[in-house]
Amino acid sequence: MPSISFQMFSTRNWPVEETFAMLSELGIKEVEGFGPLFENPAATRALMDQYGLSMPTAHFGFDLVESDPAKVIDIANTLGAHTVIVPYLMPDDRPTDRAGWQAFAARLAEAGKPIVAAGLTYGWHNHDFEFLPTADGCLPIEEIAAASDDIMFELDLAWIHVAGQDPVDWLNRYKGRVVVAHVKDRAAAGDNADEDGWADLGHGVIDYSRIVPALKETGVTRWVLEHDNPSDQQRFASRSFETVSKF
Repeated sequence: MPSISFQMFSTRNWPVEETFAMLSELGIKEVEGFGPLFENPAATRALMDQYGLSMPTAHFGFDLVESDPAKVIDIANTLGAHTVIVPYLMPDDRPTDRAGWQAFAARLAEAGKPIVAAGLTYGWHNHDFEFLPTADGCLPIEEIAAASDDIMFELDLAWIHVAGQDPVDWLNRYKGRVVVAHVKDRAAAGDNADEDGWADLGHGVIDYSRIVPALKETGVTRWVLEHDNPSDQQRFASRSFETVSKF
């Protein structure tokens, strides 16, 4: 049975303690942290302890990882996180050709060296843009992977789907380097416009009957529930946890 976690970015519009209480009541034991939870790591840790939660993985912005790895390591250690994930690159910062992506990937690899030296796992979380070819035929995800074997992956399976690619193909391709997966769902075209087209897990169009066996076969043992813009955190969390429990 994989470990089931919950990406706190999903419920950024609700008070943290309210979300922690809800997750504890549902039986979810792990969360994945992001920026606001790091402003006072000791307070976040105390709140996690109060509700019986752990944070094995956490998302840190690339700017912080590159400029102050010691702070990242300190926050991760305070929260008990053993995996540091860089989650995103703003559109204006994204290279547009192979040379640019190779240069960024080299920076990403270099920035991760202190993280890895501290005994933590270091990885990249994708959106769709890494799977969309540039004008010169570069796939950014490939350049990121090629930069260093120390860069692991948290594959966001729904964003791979949005990019028009098959999540199973990429799970198989990077077998052994996928340490976490985001399991989430996409609504049918035109549906759930108020939630930016996302759906609760099991209530969208992504075929997890193919993906779940691939997750198991490739040894991905931590699955993170996420929804990029739910209108109801209780509905999203409860329905998604019910679905993943059936997997």
